[in-house]
Formats: sequence, C-alpha cells, structure tokens
Amino acid sequence: MSDLGDWFRSIPLITRYWFAGSIAVPLIGKLGLVSPVYFFLWPEAFISRFQIWRPITATFYFPVGPGTGFLYLVNLYFLYQYSSRLETGAFDGRPADYMFMLLFNWICIVITGLAMDMQLLMIPLIMSVLYVWAQLNRDMIVSFWFGTRFKACYLPWVILGFNYIIGGSVINELIGNLVGHLYFFLMFKYPMDLGGRNFLSTPQFLYRWLPNRRGGVSGFGVPPASMRRAAEDQQGGGRHNWGQGFRLGDQ
Repeated sequence: MSDLGDWFRSIPLITRYWFAGSIAVPLIGKLGLVSPVYFFLWPEAFISRFQIWRPITATFYFPVGPGTGFLYLVNLYFLYQYSSRLETGAFDGRPADYMFMLLFNWICIVITGLAMDMQLLMIPLIMSVLYVWAQLNRDMIVSFWFGTRFKACYLPWVILGFNYIIGGSVINELIGNLVGHLYFFLMFKYPMDLGGRNFLSTPQFLYRWLPNRRGGVSGFGVPPASMRRAAEDQQGGGRHNWGQGFRLGDQ
C-alpha cells in the first residue's frame, strides 16, 4: 500500500486528480452509491432541469462491466500516460497553461456532446490530450502492440481503429481527435506556422490559482518544427527538441 501511495503521489498534480476522479466516479456508480443515471450528459436534464453537474460527471464516468471493462482500462492507461507526459513535458512548470488546455478541450467536447446527444465524455477528452501529445512529438517513432512502429502523429488514428475493433464505435475517438486538432491549430499551427493571430490565452485567474513553478514568461511548450527551423536559420543556433518522445507502454 505504501508503494501504491508513493506511485499515486508521483503522478503530476492535474493528471492525479483527473485520474482519481476517473476511478472514483465509475466506482461510485458501480457500487450503487449514486445511480449512474445522474452521471450521464442528458441535454434536457442539463438545460431544462438545471442539473449543471452532468457535464462534469459525464467526463469522469464510464459504465464498467464485462463488455466494457477492457476498453475502460485501456483509456485509463492512455489518460495516465499521455496526460502525465504533457504535464511534465511541454507544459512542465506551467500547470495553469495545461489546465487551460483541458478546459478548452472540455468545453468544446461538452458543446459537441450536447449537440450530438453524446452521453459520456471520458474518451473524447482523453483522446484530445493524446492527440495534442502526438502532434507535439509527431516525428518520434512509437511502438504499438504486436511490434508495430510508426510516427507519433499517426498514433491517435491507430488508437481510433483499435478502439473500433474492441468497442465497435469511433465517434468518441473522432470527436476527441478533432477537438485536439482544433486546440493544436489555434495554439501552435496558426499563430506560429502561419503567422496568424493567437486566439487562445490562459486567463489570469488560472495563473493566480496555479502559479508557474519557475521564472520567465509563461507560454505553451515550444514552437512547431517549421518555426524552429526558421529561427535556427536566422540565428545559426543549435537544435532543439519539441516536447519529449516516448514509446507506447514506457513508464
């Protein structure tokens, strides 16, 4: 138990609470302490009955059973691995910026869920985070099951196909990928690669709540490769790495 507690405390702060909530809420529903019907995102209940907790519980809840247990564990693994890697990689020392990314993705997914009558939001949010990690490490070679190897930028789509095989649906994964792409485009691609306006900025109240853990101007990771190459050509500088690369399954 001591080793388990040490491992849990070693998880980055935001990922730790997200991971814990994604275990606690399904467990509460499984034990019948609260009826799972109160966890789903039902537009009528949320809008007409003002049950404002539903977008939050729908993000943490997953109906665990004989037919869904493996899919739940796989996505819980993805949550732990790729949220931890983002929080300690591109967003290292910047918890407010990471929280803002999660909030932006979550709001987009909630709006999409209400429009498309999606009742559970756990998988889309996890996939949106995984997509951002894959883009920040797009040229890194990752290993998947059965020894397959490919660039990280293809990982979200490989997982989409894998979840289709074991779960039978790709809507959740597709929505997550699209939301992750929207964040990545607005935060990195458009302002840095295309020279456009920066539409996303972390609110100051998040910095007051989650202050940076190191000095300097707060920001989001490192610019995409094309912007780095341009800067290096101008400065004659050395090489830099964008994010950190990991192989799937590495601890």
